[in-house]
Amino acid sequence: MKTTEPVVEQQPTHQRKVDYLRFHRPHEHLSNPFGNGWFALKAEAFARFFGTPVFLGAQTLIVVVWIGLNILGVVKFDVYPFILLNLAFSLQAAYAAPLILLAQTRQAERDKAHSDADAQHREALAIANEERQKIAAQNSEIMLELLRQNTELTTLTNQLTTRLESMALELHQKLVLNTPPHPPI
Repeated sequence: MKTTEPVVEQQPTHQRKVDYLRFHRPHEHLSNPFGNGWFALKAEAFARFFGTPVFLGAQTLIVVVWIGLNILGVVKFDVYPFILLNLAFSLQAAYAAPLILLAQTRQAERDKAHSDADAQHREALAIANEERQKIAAQNSEIMLELLRQNTELTTLTNQLTTRLESMALELHQKLVLNTPPHPPI
């Protein structure tokens, strides 16, 4: 029984996949702002959710219901001036502020690392561009030299053509004028 090997098609050079993030790879360790553990994942999720419209809408709804229930007298677990609500906000702020500051600090570190990677990439592009400009300048010099040589060869060819024409004319005149008459047969 024959086994066939899978055919692997190679992509042409111009269609090769390019790793556009290759300059960011050295800084991947900075991508997760709170580490990689369970707490880190939950803290990051909370910090991201904290500033969303869903969170702000839910918090506003809870506060309106809380105040409405206590003012209307449906329940009286936190009467005016709503000290328990104030305590809940203080507790929320005590936990939210450090998480947000931590996220901002780590984001600043990631931004700096990505900025450094971008700077390295720009520098690599500048060096490659400089090399290409040098090659283009050399090619221009070679082309100018070839054009000069071509012009020189064209001039020489024209001179030789003129000289050959004059020699052919002289030869023709000598042959026609110096030719003895043909004897009759």
